[in-house]
Amino acid sequence: MTFAPVSDSLGGMDRLDREILHALYVDGRAPFNRVAAVLGVSDRTVARRYRVMRESGVLRVVGGPAPGRFGRTTWVVRLECAPGASVAVAEALGRREDTQWVRIASGGTEVLCTVHGDDADREALLLDRLPATRPVTAISAHCVLRSFKGGGPDWQPVASVLTADQVRALEPPPVVPSVVPSVGALDAIDRILLAELALDGRATPAALARATGRDESTVRRRITALRTSGVLVLDLDVDQRALGLGFTALLWLTVEPAHLTTVCTALASHEETAFTAATTGPTNILASAVTADPDACFTYLTDRIAPLPGIHALRTTPILRTVKRTGPATPR
Repeated sequence: MTFAPVSDSLGGMDRLDREILHALYVDGRAPFNRVAAVLGVSDRTVARRYRVMRESGVLRVVGGPAPGRFGRTTWVVRLECAPGASVAVAEALGRREDTQWVRIASGGTEVLCTVHGDDADREALLLDRLPATRPVTAISAHCVLRSFKGGGPDWQPVASVLTADQVRALEPPPVVPSVVPSVGALDAIDRILLAELALDGRATPAALARATGRDESTVRRRITALRTSGVLVLDLDVDQRALGLGFTALLWLTVEPAHLTTVCTALASHEETAFTAATTGPTNILASAVTADPDACFTYLTDRIAPLPGIHALRTTPILRTVKRTGPATPR
């Protein structure tokens, strides 16, 4: 199969770096030789580019259980902190295994994070641990009712870096909905694999074999089973600044129920959004908008969101610092 080149010019990162990023969004564990064949470069070139981006903190492939499986619910938590306390609170949340996207927002006194876990873990965090933290002055929690965009193969903000043929050549085996194991079906090996892939979603079969005490063929077979059953999902943890996107804001929308699906679907189709979900709380849609600068965000709000039907209110929360993205906490 031959692939037609895409001849536009991409600012910021090198074009090949962006193609590798896109390839890993499609399949985070795609072998370098397959990525190289699709991109028309050597295996060594792909491996070297990936290593440089990973070591510089531009990207990491992160694996983990799919949200919504095994009683795991996703919550977005907003914490108001005493002046000067937000960094310490954010860093403490970033060290927890059940948190993602820990950010400091607004005037520097608000911390936001995403929490994944079962009901017992969530209740312990929200009802016992956080209220007992003296620097935290107020807490609100928004349950994600349905996610319309975020993680997985959602390649944003450059949706056409690879051609459709290239994407098809890189796609992993499809998820088989009928093969849905219960939490009890995951044995010790599966749990070790999930824990190791949370640290490095591209960990080699040899490394995973050492961690589990099993042979490489067994590891490969178990990973394939976890992926095709939909238990294991891979996400690409990318520093958006490397893509020339220096401004991130959370958008809290209040939308008429009759237009909820329409607005969520429209937001999810926009290049500017990295995440879109319907949530509980005083607002009912949360989206993360990523743009080049504040002026570009203004244009996005007025030109693309304003015409959508049923929107009663829109609040914008700019992000000042990201302490933790999808993977382990990122350094300052």
